[in-house]
Amino acid sequence: MRHPEVVWAQRTDKVFLTVELPDAKNPKVKLEPEGKFTFSATAGLDNQQYELDVELFGKVNVDASKINIGLRHIFVVIEKEDKGWWKRLLKPEGKSPPYIKVDWNKWVDEDEEKDAPSLDNFDLGGMDDLTKFDMGGDQDSDDEDLPELENKS
Repeated sequence: MRHPEVVWAQRTDKVFLTVELPDAKNPKVKLEPEGKFTFSATAGLDNQQYELDVELFGKVNVDASKINIGLRHIFVVIEKEDKGWWKRLLKPEGKSPPYIKVDWNKWVDEDEEKDAPSLDNFDLGGMDDLTKFDMGGDQDSDDEDLPELENKS
């Protein structure tokens, strides 16, 4: 089991979390109100298992959070329950794990937020509700019946 690389940035009301894992298969994401974020998927030619289980700095609004699963990464917009600048991404104090880094492309300092270009113009309409990606189910959407392959030997 390996950890995917994760980059993040924040605004007063939300956290932008990007799981960088090209060609992720069967991604499963779960976000809980107290701030627990879990992710799992397989990727690569050898179908290596990737997992992430972190406790975010603050509580979140799961219903207002959004997700977009693309070919190269999984992008999550996490709505904070209480507006305010988080001191760090993760609740535990100390240095973040080496696979979690700042997303300098989206980062804005707290005192520059009002002057920064708004990412609210980012098309959230194309994103799905995070509640649809609950990791609790056994049935994957690709578990439909497929015809048997013929052996032509």
